[in-house]
Amino acid sequence: MKRLKTLLVGAGGMGRAWAKTLRDYEEVETVGWVDIRAGAAGEAIEKLQLKGVKPFDDLAKALAETRPDFLVDVTIPEAHRDVTLAALRAGVPVLGEKPMADSMAAAREMVGASERAGKLYMVSQSRRYDGKLLAFCDAVRKYIGEIGILCSDFFLGPHFGGFREQMASPLLLDMAIHTFDNARQISGRDPVAVYCREFNPAWSWFKGNASATALFEMTGGLQYIYNGSWCAQGMNTSWQSQWRAFGSSGAASWDGETDPIADQVRGSEGFLPATEKIVVNADPNVPAGIAGSVREFVQSLRGGRTPQGECHDNIKSLAMVFAAIESAKTGQRVMVEC
Repeated sequence: MKRLKTLLVGAGGMGRAWAKTLRDYEEVETVGWVDIRAGAAGEAIEKLQLKGVKPFDDLAKALAETRPDFLVDVTIPEAHRDVTLAALRAGVPVLGEKPMADSMAAAREMVGASERAGKLYMVSQSRRYDGKLLAFCDAVRKYIGEIGILCSDFFLGPHFGGFREQMASPLLLDMAIHTFDNARQISGRDPVAVYCREFNPAWSWFKGNASATALFEMTGGLQYIYNGSWCAQGMNTSWQSQWRAFGSSGAASWDGETDPIADQVRGSEGFLPATEKIVVNADPNVPAGIAGSVREFVQSLRGGRTPQGECHDNIKSLAMVFAAIESAKTGQRVMVEC
């Protein structure tokens, strides 16, 4: 099978993680690496000892010279629009890091560009590719009946340095997109409206608000409650959050690390009806993280089904982010509009 040529854009920490993943995937050949910082791509290529990868500091030149089958965008959120539009105008499909864009206007423009070009644009929601998360999705669908309440807790205290610590809404814009997207994945529901409060504890090392609580109204009457902080020191949750789901015939929980548990109602009598606990075992062979994103994207390019994260679907998760930010600013319930 012919290997697909890819052009990687962005040579920061995540860019290097993507470079390793692309290097290790037998169906892909990285032919170029772009970073606007002079020498950055070449330094990364040398450090990772990559063969046959040409460094560039100009995207247009890289696209013209390498003629890739697809482009991987691992730039900062503010650059996603320009990189994606340039690639799509050149007729090159794009696999981009989350979030799709730094505004809904830019995101809509990117979706429109994908439509005009007739080329795939997928956002890598890498945390969808987790065997235990998929097992939790199965538990919710099989054992709890009609879902009505979904809760996620996310509490970590990372010291990133760099752009994240300067963002106005670092938790909601850079990280909560994963959790909001997982809420859609787990429930199979889409957002309708949100009420959100965003805040920053006195000890926070982030310039912008790094904590938030949000209540989302979802289709089908589902209520989704998000509670999180990026300046929580101690008693940390998993990066995948801690989850609980409640339905008409039971509940399910997942700590983000071990196999999820369902608690299915088995009777109708008594003050608290009897339940049966069921451990739902995860498939250990699910390609995890960005490796899962790359594989699904490549399979789609080769004629497979529409991938998770395809821009028309992923914009719904991004809309949750910006609606939550608007609600926090205004103190009002906000409709989630794509």
